Amino acid sequence: MATTNVGATENGLKPPTEWQSPPQAVLDVLHAPQLPHVWTAPAGKYLLLTDPVRYPPLAELAAPMHKLAGIRINPVTNDHHGRHGGTSPRLVRVEDGTTIQLDLPADVEVLDVKWTADGDRYALTVRHSDHIGLWVGSVAGKVAEIEGLALNPVLGNPVSWLPDQHRLLIRRIPSRGPAPEPSAIPAGPEIVEGSGASSRSTYEARNLLETAHDDALFEYYATAELAIIDPATGQVNVIGAPAPYTVAKFSPSGEYLLVKYLVAPWSHEVGWWRFASAIEVWNSQGEPVATIASLPVADQVPTHGVPVGPRSVAWRPTAPHTLFWVEALDGGDPVAEVPHRDRLMRLNAPFTAEPEVIFKAEHRIQPQSNGWTAEGSTLMLTQRERIRRWRYVWLLDVDNGTSRLWFDLNEGDRYGDPGHPLFRTLPNGRKVLRQQGDAVYFSGSGATDEGDRPFLDLRHLVTGETERLFRSDPNRYEYVVAVAASDRVVLRSESAVEVPNYYLASFGQPIEAAAGEATRALTREPITQFEDPTPQLRAIEKRIVRYERSDGVPLSFHLYLPPGYQEGTPLPTVLYAYPMEYSGAAIAGQVRGSAQRFMQLYGASHLYFLLQGYAVLDQTAMPILGDPETAYDTFVPQLVADAEAAVAKAVEIGVADPERIGVIGHSHGGLMVANLLAHTDLFRAGIARSGSYNKTNQPFGFQAERRSLFEAREAYVQLSPTFFADQVNEPVLIIHGDDDSNPGTPPFQSQVFYEAVRGAGGTTRLVLLPFEDHGYRAKESIEHVLWEQFRWFDKYIVGQS
Repeated sequence: MATTNVGATENGLKPPTEWQSPPQAVLDVLHAPQLPHVWTAPAGKYLLLTDPVRYPPLAELAAPMHKLAGIRINPVTNDHHGRHGGTSPRLVRVEDGTTIQLDLPADVEVLDVKWTADGDRYALTVRHSDHIGLWVGSVAGKVAEIEGLALNPVLGNPVSWLPDQHRLLIRRIPSRGPAPEPSAIPAGPEIVEGSGASSRSTYEARNLLETAHDDALFEYYATAELAIIDPATGQVNVIGAPAPYTVAKFSPSGEYLLVKYLVAPWSHEVGWWRFASAIEVWNSQGEPVATIASLPVADQVPTHGVPVGPRSVAWRPTAPHTLFWVEALDGGDPVAEVPHRDRLMRLNAPFTAEPEVIFKAEHRIQPQSNGWTAEGSTLMLTQRERIRRWRYVWLLDVDNGTSRLWFDLNEGDRYGDPGHPLFRTLPNGRKVLRQQGDAVYFSGSGATDEGDRPFLDLRHLVTGETERLFRSDPNRYEYVVAVAASDRVVLRSESAVEVPNYYLASFGQPIEAAAGEATRALTREPITQFEDPTPQLRAIEKRIVRYERSDGVPLSFHLYLPPGYQEGTPLPTVLYAYPMEYSGAAIAGQVRGSAQRFMQLYGASHLYFLLQGYAVLDQTAMPILGDPETAYDTFVPQLVADAEAAVAKAVEIGVADPERIGVIGHSHGGLMVANLLAHTDLFRAGIARSGSYNKTNQPFGFQAERRSLFEAREAYVQLSPTFFADQVNEPVLIIHGDDDSNPGTPPFQSQVFYEAVRGAGGTTRLVLLPFEDHGYRAKESIEHVLWEQFRWFDKYIVGQS
């Protein structure tokens, strides 16, 4: 049952703690069928669909699990606790929309799909009741499980196709006995020790290892065996010895295998991703060829820094067997004054020479944003400047040693964002930049002051000039899912009243177009015909409203109006927001999202208030402007100014009744709620969920704040509403998952804030959700949170008991 507390109760009785449910109209939407998950095959030939599994019963969350090294493990399946996928898998042929149902048991769930390069076959990672299985099939509809096999996905994806695209490399559970049992008597006391360390990573993870038994359990569940499987013949070849592998990837030639595995002893100070590790190259039989790095435990990483030594080691996709990686030149410290922060390294087979320095970067390299061209030796490399929040995209010719800046941008500038590059799959299964001639395809959200209009561009490598192939109609929300050919794309299209569906779109002749608009005509043929699962939501009206803060900073919110709203009628109103940090006012004021998105409601969403007759201000801009090093010095006054502007605008346009406005926030938004109740009288009541209310309990930084408590003591105190709980004179409902694993928001943050408000005479209620994490998942929890939220605002905003 949910645990609840209040500062005062009627007739002195303890408040009810049984699970509650919201009204039936809300339940009808909450439990309506969901639109499917979609995986797209290479070249967009097929879609694979599954129906998502949501809201498991609380009994599932309450089932035994192990909290080990920053992860939660289900001992029955040897997978992450609470992980779910989708049921009823089926293929849809893009060319004509034909659907092929896959013959999997009704009670299993597809977790992931790995396609072959030609898009004709696939490998499914499947959740069974007692293991994670591997199913292999073809687009002809034939699919079968590889019998007697249990995958181990604890430390990463356990399935990949070899370069020949016929065999699979897997991580499976090795032959083993039962899990280690705890000792009846501990071997000794629990001891931690520190001496002169400058680590600032204390709050990077929870659920860390604590005992020798934890160590043994982690090794037991994390250890995997590498094996090569031929689905056609059933032949299995084991590669190397069992170990806690985090990387296992064949070279494009198939001659070498890159592996990374964790090395004991196991640290009790950091999560598994910071454990000591070894990076090696093996031959195809699993015999060691070279050691790339032996990395110590990374327990001294500065806030917002990176570990020292090789990181992001990977094969070049267009060379037979060449490794590239990145190394820090600043000790991993983002505030160290150095001419270069990172360097790009290369090592060719047979891996016996000294690694070459290919490029030195002035700023931190972002390997996840890099990409190779299929022809030549060009690498698109991205750097990030932390202080300016700036991104630089370079083109490096790694064979000829030349480099140049391709383009750069403010990473927060949504209006000027060129988007992200698209990739295609080579015959060896590796991904390279998708090009047409010397131009790279880029897809982006296309933000404007009227809302998002996604686009597809061609950006030329030589000149940097762009050609706009596609831009979403302003009255719809459409974006490219895949490029099927130079003249065809798979498109996802929706509007505020039309359910999202997929289309095969063909480019026609060039057309005259205004600046920023598409330069090609487009025709569409439907692929899917999904139906609206919640037509009652189409009566909800959505608008984007723009306004300014008192200092001229442009702001916006998404205004939702309930079904049957009469224009000009002030309503009880809910404001939902999440504070964000920005370098400047122009960027902070940019509009986010689109009024043309098809509304779907999930979980304990604040948007369910619309079905109760409230207006909702969603995505309400709450920017915190300033230098990243000092922005939180003015967090509270900026937050107050943001909220004052939003409330004033909602009242001015005749939607909000100024005497009936409530505020809701989750996580960092929970901190926002508590501060607004403590420092303003704008709201009649608030709901703060899974927040952190005393930042002095996070002494080595939070969000974008990297200064320690000892460097910015006053800032930490001023933005911590627990210290100002005596000023919270509006009713506040505090909700928290009782098993929150988010490092900055342990449940005691809500418990202490509740006690502070209650002890100071305030009106408050604390709801602790058993077995729930930072986000709430169980059916009972979701329904109960919705009931609590409605009850709180109905009582303290609308005035209903």
